[in-house]
Amino acid sequence: MKILLSTVVICLAISPAFSQNVVIPSKEVQIKTAVLAAPEEKQMHARILGYDEHGELIELRKGSNEMICAADDPAGKGFSVSCYHSDLEPFIERGRQLKKEGKSFQEIFDIREAEAKNGKLNMPKDGASLFVLTADDENYDSNSGEVSDTYLRYVVYLPWATSEATGLPLKPSVPGMPWIMDPGTHRAHIMITPPRD
Repeated sequence: MKILLSTVVICLAISPAFSQNVVIPSKEVQIKTAVLAAPEEKQMHARILGYDEHGELIELRKGSNEMICAADDPAGKGFSVSCYHSDLEPFIERGRQLKKEGKSFQEIFDIREAEAKNGKLNMPKDGASLFVLTADDENYDSNSGEVSDTYLRYVVYLPWATSEATGLPLKPSVPGMPWIMDPGTHRAHIMITPPRD
């Protein structure tokens, strides 16, 4: 299974070495599976991003609410889809650009931190949610779009928030406890990872 933690928001990009042997699921399957990460009432009107026949990330469906959903990267291992508030799109899109340029995780962090501080990169002012749904390869049928034994986790971005300001711990002391990651930075976020059965 993909272990993405909060790095999903910089990994929603084209795989660096997209193989010609990778099979791209149909547009219908990509849309069907991408929305699975979103709350049920947000799924029907979410904007959908997915992959064309060349592995390029494109818009598969326009949306009319605040949610954007990204289909599974067919070149990646396991199954992983995500949905996030549109206020996060500048942050996520900048991560896609920098990843495509070959920047490392730390370089991407540092560049976006500087750009958020100088106002070049717009970050959510009131917090914004991200939902990630994952499954193992064997539990995903890319032809039908059927997925089983999935795991859903949640992230709430609160740029510049700290443990002291929120009362959240820096790590969970019990399974599923919310905690704050990257406190005091542009990428500060609340992690909620429910225990698996």
